[in-house]
Amino acid sequence: MPEGSAFLAGVIEGFYGPPWDQSERIELLEEMVRLGLNTYLYAPKDDLKHRLLWRESYDLDESQTLRELISHCNQRGLRFFYALSPGLDVRYSDRNDVGLMQAKLQQLVALGCRHFALLFDDIPDHMDPEDRCRYDSFATAQCQLANHIFDWLQPQSPELRFLFCPTPYCGRMAMRGLGGVGYLQTIGRELAPQIDIFWTGSEIISSKIEVAEIQRLAQVLRRKPLLWDNLYANDYDGRRFFCGPYCGRPPALRQEVSGILLNPNCEYPLNYVPLQTFAQYLQSEVTWEARQAYLAAIAAWAPRFASPAAEIALEELVLLGDCFYLPHQEGPTAEALFEAAQQLMCDSSVEWELRVDHFERLARPLHKACAQMANLRDRRLFAALSRRTWELREELDLLAAFIAAHQAGSRAVCSSDAHLPKTYRGGLVPRLQRLLRQHPDGTFTPAEGGVP
Repeated sequence: MPEGSAFLAGVIEGFYGPPWDQSERIELLEEMVRLGLNTYLYAPKDDLKHRLLWRESYDLDESQTLRELISHCNQRGLRFFYALSPGLDVRYSDRNDVGLMQAKLQQLVALGCRHFALLFDDIPDHMDPEDRCRYDSFATAQCQLANHIFDWLQPQSPELRFLFCPTPYCGRMAMRGLGGVGYLQTIGRELAPQIDIFWTGSEIISSKIEVAEIQRLAQVLRRKPLLWDNLYANDYDGRRFFCGPYCGRPPALRQEVSGILLNPNCEYPLNYVPLQTFAQYLQSEVTWEARQAYLAAIAAWAPRFASPAAEIALEELVLLGDCFYLPHQEGPTAEALFEAAQQLMCDSSVEWELRVDHFERLARPLHKACAQMANLRDRRLFAALSRRTWELREELDLLAAFIAAHQAGSRAVCSSDAHLPKTYRGGLVPRLQRLLRQHPDGTFTPAEGGVP
């Protein structure tokens, strides 16, 4: 990690879905100190007063929760950032809206907050008629508001760090013209140079973030960007979580950004490996061995899978983690399992039994690990895992039924009393998903058989 306290390294609680509870946040802060991280950003989308009802002040109980959280950060030497997300309906030219924003942030100042962020992500990229008459562009309106709030806060907090999330916050959004022509160039030119600007990479969920692309962006923004890294975010896909290693970001990237903040899995207990490997990446030298870091982190995570029943072996836990690795890839043992299952679909009487043996050697320990999740002593961890591991076990059972039917002579057809029509893989969403087939290039075409 670049030397000096100016580099922001830590965690954003910035996902859609139920926010973490206070005990999880305090546990996170303890872990961050142990790992050498320095920043926590409060921005849960489902805190209504952070986003939808941003004009409303926090009540006494809510204020006390935030006061305690800020105090816990201060006691541990961590930066606490409060983020406000007013972009859904803010009127940039309305003095009353600006006054309400100042009142809201003043409440946070009184609670001990010294660092702030304004977020304009995931909002319509247009203004109301009065704003359009006053401002040359959407970007100018946001810059003038952010600069005003920054100037107003500075005398109250001389150590202030102020962060800004643009409306197009990734390369794809910028290429499609979100926010209007020249949005990023205007932000770079008109936003106060002391304000950090968030970026997620070429995509919202970027598999890789290269040095050259960030260097080009820095020229446009006229400052080093601050990475809001969604590598582990799973709020867009309730069937998955991600516990693979922090990767796709070369160590040299750290010198080109003002910091890296992770927006991780919604379920706090599932973020052990992401946090461990992220912290190790920040401390790594010229090279970064992501897989080795992953295996070490899985081994360190293993005691949290303690069970009064049969213990889960480390190799079983590695395989389970490989099944929920990263958004753009499975881990190598999970990929091997899939390839073995895929080969079972190819009917070859000479080799088929050998393929079955190979598949079952891989599937058996995974099935056992999924079944053992119900026996975990850590019930928070079980609750976070249970739906995903149950579904995985059901698929393995269905493949076992296919193998049994094939061995009994019913080659291409199988059935299972545990997988009856409309009770498994049922509901409207799976039916809709079966209508279109996605290709490796991201395009979709009607599924085989055409549109019904």
